[in-house]
Amino acid sequence: MKRKIVSIDEEKCTGCGLCIPACHEGAIQIIDGKARLIADNLCDGLGDCLGECPEGAITILEREADPYDEEAVKKHLSKARNTGAATVDDCKDDLTCGCPSTQLKTFAGAGEEEAEEREGSPSPSFLRQWPVQLALLPPTAKFFQEADLLIAADCVPFAYGNFHRDFLKGKTVVVGCPKLDDAKMHLQKLTEIFDYNDINKITIVYMQVPCCSGFKRIVEMALEHSGKNIPVESVMISAEGKILQRDNS
Repeated sequence: MKRKIVSIDEEKCTGCGLCIPACHEGAIQIIDGKARLIADNLCDGLGDCLGECPEGAITILEREADPYDEEAVKKHLSKARNTGAATVDDCKDDLTCGCPSTQLKTFAGAGEEEAEEREGSPSPSFLRQWPVQLALLPPTAKFFQEADLLIAADCVPFAYGNFHRDFLKGKTVVVGCPKLDDAKMHLQKLTEIFDYNDINKITIVYMQVPCCSGFKRIVEMALEHSGKNIPVESVMISAEGKILQRDNS
């Protein structure tokens, strides 16, 4: 059958990998340093990945292609979630496989060792995964499964000096700006993260400014859309770095 489907120009593609987290069906992989559509039936042809390509290498064309198969997508994403297969995780540390900003990594932060801190030594890091920007994270990343999820407005770590020890320790983190980022993207991505994974608890940390409280509403809507009932703690931080309010729901 003829239908609309993604087409990738290998001459223009630089293998940056920005299209991978934008493809919610997991239909694109970096192979031999180029983005490639791995199966016609995984691509819905809507083109969410188009706007992420800085080289204009991705277009939508109409050609003979297998029909889009939603069940095949679910099986594909389930396999990716359970085994790490067919995702940007396959790239591991090979920088020729895509942009480092999109390569999934999990690690124990130095702070996880709970080594005794000495006077003058740097504060330990409790970061356990990479990347952290919500826009770059695929919902099927393995570190979301059974995680305590920290959703942080990106100004918070600058305002709150003890962010790592008080909030980040032991958690998977996603970071974004409810004012400058695409709120619809945040809503869709968080809905998919909640839907695909069994999240233990959500902690939202946001700034006192009115626009930042939008993160709370986005999380609430994403939970409604996913149908999940996950405990949520929200924490408001002042520009001076003080905790102003804590709420649990």
